[in-house]
Amino acid sequence: MILRRSRFVHLLPVGQDRTLIVHAISHMRLPANGEITALLEYFSEPRRMPEDCEAMAALFAKPSESASTGLRDAVERTVMELKSRQILTEMTADEELAATGEELSAKHGRNPAEMLEAFRRKVKEGGAAYWAVGSSYGLDDLGGSGRRVDAVLFGDCDIHMEADFLRTEAARRGIDLHVAATFPDDIRFAGERKHDVIFIGALQVRHLVAEDLDNGLNPHAPYVAHVTELLTRLRQITPAPILIDNLPEPTVQPLGLAERGVKGHRTRFRLTNVALSELAVAFPDVYVVDIAAALGAVGAERMLDDGQVGYTHFGSPGWMLQRPDSEKAAVHGIFPDITPLAHALGGDAYAREAVTAEKHIDALVTVMGIGRKKCVILDLDGTLWPGVLAETGSPFAWTPEISGTFSYIGLYFGLHEALKSLKKRGVVLACVSKNDEATVRELWTYPDNYPKQRLLTPDDFVTWRVNWDDKVGNIRSIADELGFALDAFLFIDDNPVERDRVRQRLPEVDVWGEDPFGLRRRLLNDPRLQIPVVTAEAASRSELVKAQIARQQLRTETMGEAEYVAQLQIKCAIERLAPASAKLQRVEELFQRTTQFNTTARKFSSSELAALAGSADARLFAIEVSDRLGDYGLVGAAVIIKSEIVGLAISCRALGMGIEHRFVRHILDDKKDSSVQLTARIIPTSRNIPARNIYRDNGFAEVEPGLWRFESQMAAGAGHASEAAE
Repeated sequence: MILRRSRFVHLLPVGQDRTLIVHAISHMRLPANGEITALLEYFSEPRRMPEDCEAMAALFAKPSESASTGLRDAVERTVMELKSRQILTEMTADEELAATGEELSAKHGRNPAEMLEAFRRKVKEGGAAYWAVGSSYGLDDLGGSGRRVDAVLFGDCDIHMEADFLRTEAARRGIDLHVAATFPDDIRFAGERKHDVIFIGALQVRHLVAEDLDNGLNPHAPYVAHVTELLTRLRQITPAPILIDNLPEPTVQPLGLAERGVKGHRTRFRLTNVALSELAVAFPDVYVVDIAAALGAVGAERMLDDGQVGYTHFGSPGWMLQRPDSEKAAVHGIFPDITPLAHALGGDAYAREAVTAEKHIDALVTVMGIGRKKCVILDLDGTLWPGVLAETGSPFAWTPEISGTFSYIGLYFGLHEALKSLKKRGVVLACVSKNDEATVRELWTYPDNYPKQRLLTPDDFVTWRVNWDDKVGNIRSIADELGFALDAFLFIDDNPVERDRVRQRLPEVDVWGEDPFGLRRRLLNDPRLQIPVVTAEAASRSELVKAQIARQQLRTETMGEAEYVAQLQIKCAIERLAPASAKLQRVEELFQRTTQFNTTARKFSSSELAALAGSADARLFAIEVSDRLGDYGLVGAAVIIKSEIVGLAISCRALGMGIEHRFVRHILDDKKDSSVQLTARIIPTSRNIPARNIYRDNGFAEVEPGLWRFESQMAAGAGHASEAAE
C-alpha cells in the first residue's frame, strides 16, 4: 500500500507543540501534537505501508534506542487511523480530486450548499468550531488499540467544550472514542452518523426552570416537556442508549434564605432532576447522568459560574480565563485582574470538563458493559475484619457500650454493606484466604445485637478457597470453576505482598486493597461493578451460580453424561417475546455479557429488541431453563430478522445439556411453513469457539464464509443431546 498526505489537508501551527489539521473540503479539524505533525510531514512524499513503518517509528525513538515493536505497532495503527479520516490517501492528487468531485456531483447544480453540508456532516468529528478546546491528538490517541465506540453529543456549549476531554478520559480506560457534537434541534444527525451511544448535555430550556411561569407547583414542566419531545424524536430514529445529564444544583440563590417552598430557586432544579429521573424510566435505554452529584462531590463553587455571571448559565468559571481579548471591548477594555480567579480554580481552566467527562465515561462503561466485573474475590483476615480470626476469636469485638456502629467499626460494617449491595447488582462473591477453613466457619458468627442485615456471612459467597495454598492458584481454580475469564475478576487483599504476586502473575485480574478508607466508595462507584438495570436474573445471580456449582459436582459423581442429564430433570420454556415484555432487559444483558456462546457478538439494546419484537419482519425468542437443583433463569435468546438468525446467545451455565440444540429446533419449527429457507450467521471472535458448530450440528450448510442455510431437518450429532434436554 502506498499512502500520501491528502491534497486537501493543511497543517496550521497554532501554538507550541500544537498543529491544527484542517481538511479543506470536509472542514474536519484535528488538533495534533508534534508526533502527528512529524508523521504527516513524512507523508508529504508517498510512503509504503508497512515497509516504511520502521523508518517512521525511528522518528519517535530516542536517539540511543532502536524503535520497539510496540512503537512500530502504534505508528502503524496511527497511519491507518489517519487514512480512515481521509488525512492520508492511497490516491494520487489527480485521482483524489476526481473522486471527491464525483462524490459531490450528485447534487451539483441543484443545491451545492446542501451537497457540501451533507458531505461534511458525514465525516464530522468533535464539537462546534468555536468550542474546540482540549488536548491534541498524539500517537497514544490515534495509535490506540482499544475498543472503538462512536458517540453523538446533543447539547449546547457545555458538552461541545467537553468533546476532547471525553476522548482523553475514554483513552485512559482503553476505549477508542470517536465523538461528533451537534445542537439539540439537529435530531436528524443521529440518523446520518454511525453511533453506539448518544449523550444529551446542556439544554437552553433550563433557563425556563427559574422563571415564574403559570405552572402551579410544577416549575419543571417546560423542561420535562422539551426533554420528552427530544427523547421521543430520537427514539424514532435510533435504538442506541441515551445518556442525558441532569441539571447542576445552583450554588447561589437570588433571595438567599428567603427562597422557601417548592418554587425556591434551588428547589426548582432539584424537582426538575427528580422529574427527569422519572421520565427516563418511561423510555427504553435512557439513563440520567447525575452531573449535579459529580460537581457537588468536587466542589460546585469551583465548577459553576452562577456565582459570577448568571443564575442559570451553569457554565464553568474557568471559561473566563480563556476568553479572547477582543471581547473586552464590551467593557471598554477594562476588567479586574483574573489572577485571584485562576488561583481559586487551581490554575485549571477546564477542571469542569474533566470532571463531567469522567462521569460521562463512567456511564458509558456501565451501559455498554465495557470491562464489567462478574466476581469479587475477597481476602478475609485484615480485609473483611481486623486482625487474624484464629487469634481474635471473632470477626469483631463490638458492643453498643463501646461505640455506635459508625465509629471505627463502621469502616468494616460499611465494607460488608457495600459488598452485599454488589450482590444485588448481580456481582458474585468468592473468598481466597490462607486459613484453616474449619476454624473460619466455626468463628465467623455474630451476636444477636449486631446489624446482621448489613453483614456478610459464609452463605453470601458462591465458592471458597480457604486453605494454605498459593492465592494465585486458588484464583485460577475459582475462574475455572465459575467459567469466567480472568478479566471478569476483582481481587481485594490487605497484604501488599499478595497483591503484588497476583498483579505479576495474573495481570488480567484487577487488584485493590491499598486504601481501606476509599474501598467502600470505590466498590459502589466503579462503573464496571454496575449494571444499567437490575433484572431478576441479576438479583438472583449468586443463587444461580451456586446451583451451577452443585450441578458440576453432580456431574463428577455420575457415571456418564446421559446419566447426569437424566438426573437433572431439565425443563425448558421457550417463548416469543412481545414489545412490552419485562424480559427484554434480561435479553439485552444476555447479549451484552455472553461472549462464549454468542454467534455474532452483536449487542442489542432493549429499545432495539422492543422494536424487533414488534416488527412483522422479525422474531425474538427467549428460553428459560430449570432443573431439580434450581432455576437457571432466562439463559438464551435468538433474534431472527426476516429469515436470518442474526443473533443467538446462550449463557455458558446452560451449555452441555442439549439446550442450545432444542432452542435451534424450536426456531426451525417456527419457520417450517415459510417458503423462504432459514439462514444464520456466525461471526468468529476470540471467545465464541463453542458456538461455531451450532448450525452445522442442526442441519445447516455453510453457503459462504459465516453464512449458513438450513438444509435438513435432522442433524448428525445433535439428536441425543436435544432429546436429553426435553
